[in-house]
This record gives sequence, structure tokens and C-alpha cells, in this order.
Amino acid sequence: MSIEELARENVRRLTPYQSARRLGGKGDVWLNANEFPTAVQFELSQQTLNRYPECQPKAVIENYAQYAEVKPEQVLVSRGADEGIELLIRAFCEPGKDAVMYCQPTYGMYSVSAETFGVACRNVQALDNWQLDLQGIADNLEGVKVVFVCSPNNPTGQIINPQDIRTLLEMTRGKALVVADEAYIEFCPQATLAGWLEEYPHLVVLRTLSKAFALAGLRCGFTLANKEVIDLLLKVIAPYPLSTPVADIAAQALTPQGINAMRERVAQILVERQYLVTALKDIPCVEQVFDSETNYILVRFTASSAVFKSLWDQGIILRDQNKQPSLSGCLRITVGTRAESQRVIDALKAENV
Repeated sequence: MSIEELARENVRRLTPYQSARRLGGKGDVWLNANEFPTAVQFELSQQTLNRYPECQPKAVIENYAQYAEVKPEQVLVSRGADEGIELLIRAFCEPGKDAVMYCQPTYGMYSVSAETFGVACRNVQALDNWQLDLQGIADNLEGVKVVFVCSPNNPTGQIINPQDIRTLLEMTRGKALVVADEAYIEFCPQATLAGWLEEYPHLVVLRTLSKAFALAGLRCGFTLANKEVIDLLLKVIAPYPLSTPVADIAAQALTPQGINAMRERVAQILVERQYLVTALKDIPCVEQVFDSETNYILVRFTASSAVFKSLWDQGIILRDQNKQPSLSGCLRITVGTRAESQRVIDALKAENV
């Protein structure tokens, strides 16, 4: 029996998530991963690297609870929000029996994580305006344990109608978890559902330090939920999910000064987003610029594949969304610095398509 044959069948068939770094490229303008464009400086204060860290570092948990306006027992910290997705599937879904649900076009890790664990996936495609198809969800809920809703949605950039999420929460009460992925919520904080946790015991909210906090390289995310959910996740999380340096920097990022700095970065990105949107609308190869509540913009192009390759060859790396349902001709552009935006604008103006 070969090594390949020894592996689980679903793993042999699995296509891994195509992250920005996995896709490669040799660019110098990286606008495909929704990162903050410039580095933030931190100094390590913890030197006890000879000791194992706390499973749930107290300062990180307390600081994030205060920031998110929830109780510390409603917070779990993990290796990015991606680990939060995996923990929820591992804790709540029986392989070969239960299913997760999501509404494409949306973030690809929900399906990859479920498939890795042998859990079935149900895709209820979003409506034409990329809002939830509530009837389609209701018709396919049988056997579903976890419903993922990304809001603001990646890659489309819009907030999911909160009243629709309320309807979904009522529909799933006592049947399934509803997981609101709020990776980009700092760009539209008024839309958070964290304040709904007391009302809905089966609501879970995912957060990250990778976007507005400018710490994608730290790999630090949060799951906000009621204590009963958090206690179950603590049964399946790794013994030491955060290294001491990660916990140290995360705690600093979540001080009042760190949060103020994050909000200044958000204000900066919103200005740059508007500059990029305005410029894109005047470029001939641009068919449509979609509204965004995030640090990226979804754009439909004439001959998008040619545009993508042309910019790639010039060292400008965007994210191709053509394979997602209803996103034919679409590329996603992270909002970078003014100089990076100008590189994109100038390159697109030079396109003869």
C-alpha cells in the first residue's frame, strides 16, 4: 500500500485552500490578501520562552473582551479565525453524518475545513444581490449543524442584511450554530453582531487581528460566543495555541493605545478606498465597481483574465474571483497605499481591452 493509499480518502481528493502566498507570484505590489499595506512596530516584553504559554492568555482575553464589549468567558483566542472555523466543525459536526452550510460567493475556508474533517458541505447560493437566500437555506437545513455567514462578505464586500441574519437565527434555534465571520468588521463596526450573543445562545462571532490591526503575520483570531459554546471549543483546541511572542504582541495591540492606532489605520484605508473607487470608475476596461464596507474592492472587468495576467506580469498581484459563482469577470483588489493604488490605476489605464 502506497503512502497515498494510506491517507484518508477525503484528504486524497481534497484541494487545499489557495491562499495568497500559496498562489505565489513575484510581485512588489501585493493586493491579493487584504492585508494592511505597511508594517506596525512592536517590541517583545515577555522573555520566558523556556516555559509553555497559557492556553488562553489572560491579558489577551481580557483586553479583547473589553474591546468587543463581551465577557471574558465569551472569548476564545486561536491561531487566526481560521482555527476558529476548524474548532467549530470539530466540536459540533459528526463526520459522515452532519453538514455545514455557507452561501457562495464567500470565503473558501468553510468548505476546505469541512472537507478536511469529512463533514458534508451545503452551498445555498446567494441571491443576485449577494444577500441570503432564506428560503433556500430553510429548504436545506436538515442535518446542518453549523451555518457560516461572512459579513461583510469576502469577496463581495457588502454587509449581510441584519434582519435576514435574525430570521436565520430564529430558523436555526435549537438546530444549528450560526457563525458570523466578522474578519472585516473594524471597517464597519456598526454592523457587528457581538451584542446579540445574550439573545441567541447559538450565535458565534469570528474576529481577527489580521486586517485592521495590521497583524496578518501574527496569526491571531478570536471566537466570541456564549460560555457553553466556548467550553466545548476548549475541549478540542490545542494545548498551547498561541506562542508567548504572539500573546505578547496581541495584548499590546489590544490596549487602548493599540485600538486607537487601529482606528486611525481604518480611517486611512477608507480614504484610500474612496480614491481607488473614484479612479477605477473612469477606466475603460472596468465594467463595474461594487460597493464595499471593507479594505478591498470587487471589480468586474472586460477581459478580466487578460487584465489579471497583464498586471501580474507587471508585479501587481490581484485576486482572481472568476471561479466563484456569479463573479464572472471579477477581480478583488486590496486597498493599499496611495502609491500602490496609483500603480494599479496607471497599469489599468494602459490596458487595451
